[in-house]
Amino acid sequence: MSVEHLHAVPHLTTALSGPLHDIESHLLDNQPKIETWFRSEWLKSPAPFYTSVDLRNAGFKLAPVDTNLFPAGFNNLNPALMPLCIQAVQSAIEHVCPAAAKIMIIPESHTRNLFYLESVATLQEIISKAGFEVRIGSLLPDLEQNQGINLPSGKEIILESVQREGNRVHLNGFDPCVVLLNNDLSAGRPDILEGIEQKLLPPLEMGWSNRLKSEHFAHYRRVANEFATMVDIDPWFIDPLFRNCGEINFMKREGEDCLRKNVTKLLTDIQKKYDEYQIDKPPFVIVKADAGTYGMGIMTVHNADELLELNRKQRTRMSASKGGQAVTQVIMQEGIYTFETWGEDQAVAEPVVYMLDHFVVGGFYRVHTGRGSNENLNAPGMHFEPLAFAETCITPDSSKAPDANPNRFYAYGVIGRLALLAAAREYTEYL
Repeated sequence: MSVEHLHAVPHLTTALSGPLHDIESHLLDNQPKIETWFRSEWLKSPAPFYTSVDLRNAGFKLAPVDTNLFPAGFNNLNPALMPLCIQAVQSAIEHVCPAAAKIMIIPESHTRNLFYLESVATLQEIISKAGFEVRIGSLLPDLEQNQGINLPSGKEIILESVQREGNRVHLNGFDPCVVLLNNDLSAGRPDILEGIEQKLLPPLEMGWSNRLKSEHFAHYRRVANEFATMVDIDPWFIDPLFRNCGEINFMKREGEDCLRKNVTKLLTDIQKKYDEYQIDKPPFVIVKADAGTYGMGIMTVHNADELLELNRKQRTRMSASKGGQAVTQVIMQEGIYTFETWGEDQAVAEPVVYMLDHFVVGGFYRVHTGRGSNENLNAPGMHFEPLAFAETCITPDSSKAPDANPNRFYAYGVIGRLALLAAAREYTEYL
């Protein structure tokens, strides 16, 4: 892959980029104040070990739509950013276990997903190069002996069965100081990890068996309001409106009235903001599971009546998320267009920002040739284009236009860190 390709940037194909130009101008003008504010916030709310944030850039609005505390996709980052990742890992581990020498990674148990295992291998490489002995502990119930898996990249990972003695978990001859979860606990909290004395990152409470997206975005709303006041912008420019319902059952059609009322209210609220800023686009709402990931259990709604017309296939798709877990709660989130496109075929794209500790360490574009600007891109058929975020997310260039490459990516790094701060505040509730 050429250096030029790594510095390729999607086009922002919209006539509505004026307000975003204003947002980026505000961020550039306030950069010293912003960085000082972040430094003081990390002292109050230490950042999670690692986080990835999905952003959407509509030209008139730039906001997070998902925050993942168990990120995969490290293999999609630009390899040139490895030194940045290594430095960030050293800082992160120093905070939680200064004497650490050994780290155990506990990944997801789906061993057939080679794309995911490439990410685990890259994560292991980053931590190893940061100066730690690192091995991979599997929660597979039938793993009786070590399992080596050769990956397309030429890397190999070795899965070992996690053992427990007293309040410590270990692998054969390997007693770690830190246990790093790369398993989002969609299927529940593993008994073997309950009450261990080693530092568990993130804590079990941050898995999808406990955590809700609506709680995260409530934290994010407070962060966005504080930040918007400081830099003098309308918080709506960086904050997706959302609502949530109680229990819902798509197959039994229970909770539909609540769903329709909230979608109608949300569409009305979005339209008011569109009218305020003369945005000539139809508003839409994303309905998705309030817990879970992998882009499952998601639909786009332009009118609440569409919820009455779901066929059995659509209901079935909405009723289960990753691992077949039943969807009993949903979040209704303001849909944010993505007006960034990649390549000659103008495939829609959205940026994903990666952070280790409180440092932005890279990112990539999720690109989908078969989806539209108002659809979820985290779906089969997507691919990834790495970006050289090294300087661009950290050091803007005030001599260039506000939406020039380094400044657009600085904006992405700021919004990504706002979502990270919201997650850090969630996180401190469990420390």
